Amino acid sequence: MSEVTSPIQPEATTAAPRAKKGKRGLIVPFLQTILPWFAGIVAICGLVAAVDWVLDLQLMIVKRGPAIFGVVYVTNLIRYLLFAGGTFLAFYVVLRRTGWFAQIQKSLASWADIRREVTYSLASLAIFAMVGVLVYLGELAGVIHFYYDGIPTAQPFFWFSVVTMILVHDAWFYWTHRLLHTKYLYAKVHRIHHQSHNPTPWAAFAFHPVEAFVQAIILPIVGLFMPLHPIMIVIWMLYMTGMNVFGHLGFELFPRNFLRYWPFYWHNTGVHHNMHHRCVNYNFGLYFNYWDLLFKTNHPEYQAEFERVTSREDKAMTDTHDD
Repeated sequence: MSEVTSPIQPEATTAAPRAKKGKRGLIVPFLQTILPWFAGIVAICGLVAAVDWVLDLQLMIVKRGPAIFGVVYVTNLIRYLLFAGGTFLAFYVVLRRTGWFAQIQKSLASWADIRREVTYSLASLAIFAMVGVLVYLGELAGVIHFYYDGIPTAQPFFWFSVVTMILVHDAWFYWTHRLLHTKYLYAKVHRIHHQSHNPTPWAAFAFHPVEAFVQAIILPIVGLFMPLHPIMIVIWMLYMTGMNVFGHLGFELFPRNFLRYWPFYWHNTGVHHNMHHRCVNYNFGLYFNYWDLLFKTNHPEYQAEFERVTSREDKAMTDTHDD
């Protein structure tokens, strides 16, 4: 684990001891976590395909499902590489010694941590793609509706749907996040994400398959109650990915006085989620801070830590990319 140069120290958890470093230390736990869930998904898909073939049902989900899965996976992979890879390249390679941006923790995450983050994220993208197939299935069944007519950005309902999607997802994330921090779900599911005590942008989608499903299923849930437009989904996904990567960036981009003025303190910062990775019982919000403020789940030292980070003179990284 990377060194933490802050009065805010990582909280003790019930997580299992870290595996030995090296490929076996990543591959064995990864397979133990991923394989049972992926084997179940493959078995269900195989059963549906077999029934379709035996009964000659000519189901559209069987005909188009694999192609939809592939397209959604590749699209999400490009999104992940552009956002996570682009910010990692910018902040950890190009700008790492400039001191232009406030670095939250003094040391870099290890390469072993980064490999774990990437590996689990690539698996999560497969779960996201499966949810994309479920959205298509919902559209076939007539329970999820898309609209394509007119110029969407000129329609008030379009922007209403964008704002609604963001606000609903923010509430969904806060409450499911708190649920994932209950004793059983943390130990069995959410611990995977919290192995990154000093997260990098690559940790944005580093989830257990169950958590990946919980985070992705909000789209078809909203689609049950509100017509969707593909461009609305794109805007929401870009905003969601940007904020997710920002929360795991390891740098604070907002100025020192950001939290001192209304309405800025309603918006989350990079320090907010970075602290959550060290102090697991606080700072559960994603986009905005009003749920944490309302239910008093902000860390007591959140604002002090934010100002400590943004006012620190030594903002340059130290080289600790060790395995």
